[in-house]
Amino acid sequence: MQNPFLSAEWRNLLMINFQADPAVLQRYVPYRTELDTWNDTHYVSLVGFMFQNTKVLGLSIPFHRHFEEVNLRFYVRYKDGQEWKRGVVFIKELVPKHAIPFVANTIYKEKYATHAMRHRWKHAEKELEVSYEWKVGAHWNHLTAKADAAPLPITPGSEAAFITDHYWGYTHMGAEKTGEYQVTHPQWRTHSMIDYSYQVDTAALYGDEFVPMLSQQPISALLAEGSGITVLPKRIL
Repeated sequence: MQNPFLSAEWRNLLMINFQADPAVLQRYVPYRTELDTWNDTHYVSLVGFMFQNTKVLGLSIPFHRHFEEVNLRFYVRYKDGQEWKRGVVFIKELVPKHAIPFVANTIYKEKYATHAMRHRWKHAEKELEVSYEWKVGAHWNHLTAKADAAPLPITPGSEAAFITDHYWGYTHMGAEKTGEYQVTHPQWRTHSMIDYSYQVDTAALYGDEFVPMLSQQPISALLAEGSGITVLPKRIL
């Protein structure tokens, strides 16, 4: 296996999932990939989580080891020979550190932006509370959840498996050029959700076309415990 470009831990991944409009997503679909579905439904997900113990090319960067991220993503697949690879495409990724967008946007052609961010985790014997907040203009947006403290294995073939078991990232790099990178991690466990809420300034962050999708009732919400991860170097399709 190649040496990783990035290694870290992703922890307490809160994922709020909506039915997506494929007509809106189509222009974001990278070359040679196609929209993926579960039970004939297209998904878009708002995801908040923590980066911990982050290293780039094996090196820790001062003040950039631990930080929040919130992203909006959808799901695609790519046929590599006889194998279907399931992957994600990011509409935008929000982080609180200016150096991260510079590296990610330059090397991986991702769409990172810098916002003031904060998080709160509250662990109790039976419950876990998780909150991620980010500032848009003068207003704080948020993703919050309350869940059972004990995580449980994901059922194979379930919606939770579809949302979490995407181990490839794809980026649009031109009309006939796509970046592909692999993300490695074990299958995560999830916490049974008790309650959740969210507020997002969709138009300011993602454009008016995403307002109907993120204004509707979510299909589901997941809280995954996370794990150590690696991001391998990019290749061009």
